[in-house]
This record gives sequence, C-alpha cells and structure tokens, in this order.
Amino acid sequence: MAYDEEQASRRRVVVETPTEKREVISSQAVRTPDRNGISAGMVGVLVVVAIALITMLVLFWMSNQQTRDENANLAAQQQAQQPPTTVVQQPAQQPPVIVQQPAAPATQPAPIIVTPPAGGGTSTSANDDLAVQSSVDKMLTDDSTYKTLGITASVIDGKVTLLGIVKTEAMKAQVEKSVRKVKGVKNVDNQITVMAD
Repeated sequence: MAYDEEQASRRRVVVETPTEKREVISSQAVRTPDRNGISAGMVGVLVVVAIALITMLVLFWMSNQQTRDENANLAAQQQAQQPPTTVVQQPAQQPPVIVQQPAAPATQPAPIIVTPPAGGGTSTSANDDLAVQSSVDKMLTDDSTYKTLGITASVIDGKVTLLGIVKTEAMKAQVEKSVRKVKGVKNVDNQITVMAD
C-alpha cells in the first residue's frame, strides 16, 4: 500500500517530579493509505449504468419484436383479403365417350360408342353436362338400392343415357324416374337391360 499523506502530531507533556521538572515531547506520525482503488460510490454508479444499458437493450429488442409481429399480421391480413384465384379450364373438343357395361351374358349387346356432336358445342353446354353428370353419378352411388346394380350414365347436351342390368322392369323404371328428377336432365335414354335370374 502506498502512503500518500503523512500527518504528524506533536505533544508536549510536562512531567513534574519532586526533584525536577521535565518536559517530554512526543511525536506521532500517522500515515493514510493512497486511494488508488475503486470506491464503493463508484461501484454503485457502475452498477446503475449497467442496469440502465441492459434495460434499454431489452426494450429495444421488444420494440423490434413487436414491429415484426405487426408486420407479419399485416401481411397475413393482406393475403386473407385477396380473393382466391379461380382457374376455369374450357374443355377442348371431347373425344368419343366409350361406355363399357359390366360383364354380362353373351346375349348382351356390344358396348355403345357415343360421339359428341361435331363443332364442339358451346362451353356452357359442356359445363352443364359435367354438372349433370356429377349429380347423376352422385345419386347412383349414394342410394344404397342403385349402388350395387353397377348402372352407368353418360350425359350429352342434357340427355342421360343409362346402361346396366337389373332383375325387373320395375327397377328399370325406378332408376329412370330417379334420374329424371336430377336438376338439368332434359331427356333420359334408358338402355338398361332386364335379366331375371
């Protein structure tokens, strides 16, 4: 430890004895240490400054995080507000439709090949036919009575052609009646064959 200051103090004491009187001078030197280290006050100031810096950094980080979240939410809202893109594909000239019947006895007529009319027709008629075809197919597969019969249907210009095999005339008529109820059906060509066991 280095000594920076030295304080000297002198005392003068008179001692009297019966034979003589004497004066004693005592001197004392007090040295104080050099203050090169960091004081407690300085440590306190440094701690406060460090806490302030950390607090500012945390607040800055939280502010940036909140801005990023707001930007992400804004982008998501903008995407949600955009209408979905709808692609409508116009049908090209349709190839011939080949209707194949389920395996039947040798007395069954050969499959029928239906060719769409030349010129391609209008696209709205083709779209209507697709909708009717879908509705008829759904009706035939959803109804447990018709589901097991294996009846097929094809639609051209609103005309539904039915093919398949049933056991009774009543079932043939029932299938035709149900198909006529489907929205968009203009006519029914019932080519279902009746074959009793």
